[in-house]
Amino acid sequence: MARFEACLVDAYDTIVTCDFSVLRRELAALADVTVDTWQEHYGQFSPPLNDGRMSKAQAFGQILRALGREPRAELVREMVRADQELLLANTCLFDDALPFLESLRARGVKVAIVSNCTENTRPMLVALGVDVLADALVLSCEVRSAKPRAEIFRYALGRLEVPAEAAVFVDDQAGYCAGSVAVGINTVQIVRGELDGKGPAAGSTVVRSLPEVGAMFAA
Repeated sequence: MARFEACLVDAYDTIVTCDFSVLRRELAALADVTVDTWQEHYGQFSPPLNDGRMSKAQAFGQILRALGREPRAELVREMVRADQELLLANTCLFDDALPFLESLRARGVKVAIVSNCTENTRPMLVALGVDVLADALVLSCEVRSAKPRAEIFRYALGRLEVPAEAAVFVDDQAGYCAGSVAVGINTVQIVRGELDGKGPAAGSTVVRSLPEVGAMFAA
């Protein structure tokens, strides 16, 4: 068996889980609209928020304008603050996440957290202690590229200074796994629940827990 030198690890629904319904509900209340209306407008800004073309403050301001509300600076600041605090309060690590990351570190495996996310994710990962167990946090909003684009995977490999064939990528999304496979990375799709009728990405291995991924790095 080949010895892998690095592991690229997704964040949301791979090592952490978040109840985003709370964020949607509370931000909708601040904007004084229904949750469905808020989500419809917010969803339009997901791509630029995820690849760093737009900040939360800019997006919230534009959403308020689209809703016919004055984007007062204090309201926008309150929404940004609430968004950050709600993410911190409603996100937790899966039970196997820290033991998995700690086991990789103990084996000398390089780790990069590779996440499609907005600006509120780095503080959350720091608060949960993930940052100290990773060699790099490769966040789409900071590197201006999002999965499944090849650039974000190549950026992560560059940060860890390893070739694609020496790395393993683990993610819960089949589409993102497909992007990793295309770059030549050994790819694992973690399925903690059901596949919802969708098959895994071609060329990827399906696991049910992070210890199964950790076994790939056993000496």
